[in-house]
Amino acid sequence: MESRRDRFRSLIKDKKLIDSTLAVIHWDLETEAPKEGQKLLSEMIGYLSLKSYEIATSSEFLELLEFLKKNENLLTISEKKEIEELLEESEKLKKIPALEYKEYSELTAKAQGIWAEAREKNDFSIFENSLDKIFDFNKKFIKYRGKLENPYDMILDDYEKGMTTEKLDIFFNSLKAEIVPLLKQIKEKNKDFSSVINGKVDKENQKKISNELAKYLGFDFNRGIISESAHPFTLTVNKDDVRITTRYIEELPFSSIFSTIHETGHAIYEQGISDDLKETILADGTSMAIHESQSRFYENIVGRSKEFWIKIYENLKNKYKFLEKISIEDFYKGINSVQPSLIRVEADELTYSLHIMVRYEIEKGIFNGEYEVKDLPKIWNEKMKEYLGVEPKNDGEGVLQDVHWSCGLIGYFPSYALGNAYSAQIYNKMKKDLNVEKILISGDMEKIKHWLHEKIHQYGKLKTPKELVEEITGEDLNPKYYIEYLKEKYSKIYEL
Repeated sequence: MESRRDRFRSLIKDKKLIDSTLAVIHWDLETEAPKEGQKLLSEMIGYLSLKSYEIATSSEFLELLEFLKKNENLLTISEKKEIEELLEESEKLKKIPALEYKEYSELTAKAQGIWAEAREKNDFSIFENSLDKIFDFNKKFIKYRGKLENPYDMILDDYEKGMTTEKLDIFFNSLKAEIVPLLKQIKEKNKDFSSVINGKVDKENQKKISNELAKYLGFDFNRGIISESAHPFTLTVNKDDVRITTRYIEELPFSSIFSTIHETGHAIYEQGISDDLKETILADGTSMAIHESQSRFYENIVGRSKEFWIKIYENLKNKYKFLEKISIEDFYKGINSVQPSLIRVEADELTYSLHIMVRYEIEKGIFNGEYEVKDLPKIWNEKMKEYLGVEPKNDGEGVLQDVHWSCGLIGYFPSYALGNAYSAQIYNKMKKDLNVEKILISGDMEKIKHWLHEKIHQYGKLKTPKELVEEITGEDLNPKYYIEYLKEKYSKIYEL
């Protein structure tokens, strides 16, 4: 038994070393790699992805998994969970031909550079062929794994266990039923508070604020860094090397602030995973939606609260000079101004989930044969006008604004909206345990981080989203807390 367990751990270590190397290459590819060097990096990604695939699908590895499964009474709790996760993952992977897996890994690595060029030139046609291939590969992989009545459900389940289009339709319809009328009421008020935060701030001052905010929230710079990219993201090599990016736009200085706070939420989650899980495949967030609950909690519930800024507002005004004569009350309204926008990452908290609905309906439409990739710019624009009342002038501020599809992250977008709902539900419980307002005013952010570590972060993938949320809140996902939070907050701001 011990010799087989040791061999299993050795193979897991090999796989984790390969996956960590892949993470570093992806980081380089998406941040500082020269354009002409992207081809080789993409080939390296394809090569290493195949090596990771070969370990996970080898007969030796699968035999070890089956043996350990049969002797699970001798395994620790984390080992049992690890075997369960690996058996499921290997079952998926071994149905995909190795060369196709390698080809797809190379495709998505190259597609990110192609997307960036298309976005820069506002020309979807540059990216269209790559995106078409990415969706085709995903459709093929679903067939290999076993056709479902609704193929898109299989992809949704990969990101959020048990999630289906049926459940998401109900979820989004409940949000739509409450958010759209509330948005209409706010529009009728005809008040735009955003002008107070419209100013120009040089890149260096934005960088200083980003670093200060990340540290203030609890990001450990001994185990992480902040860099720049076209689209902000968080990448984990392991819990001791967590990297985040933001982007600095001089005319939109709060873009970097809220993207930094958002990504710091992701990073704090990763850095907080228990050391006991470090050498296992469980050292990761339990699902994309739970991960998003942490980033959206920090970005919105913390970062857009007035209490959070009370202690640090003077420091912000020193670097963002145009705020010098703006009261904190007006500042608070400014960062919470509701104004339907074109860009998801710049969207206000209230309308954000409507942006997700656009992407969800497009993905669902492609998989059920309703839409074709070549028509996406037109479909995108129509849905933006229908849900948000705004229409993109070009592809860059429309269908090309997100990096996700170029990375192969099909089915990821619903996690953002689910994360919003989880964050409000978790916050509802946190308020019963902690005096959150008092903590934010005092600046003792460690107390909030510690609560989240104890309830969520330390467990990594050891517990499912359902188990975590039920243990914390006593019930499964319930969007009513998110809806109540939005209605209470924005009714006060707009005096409805």
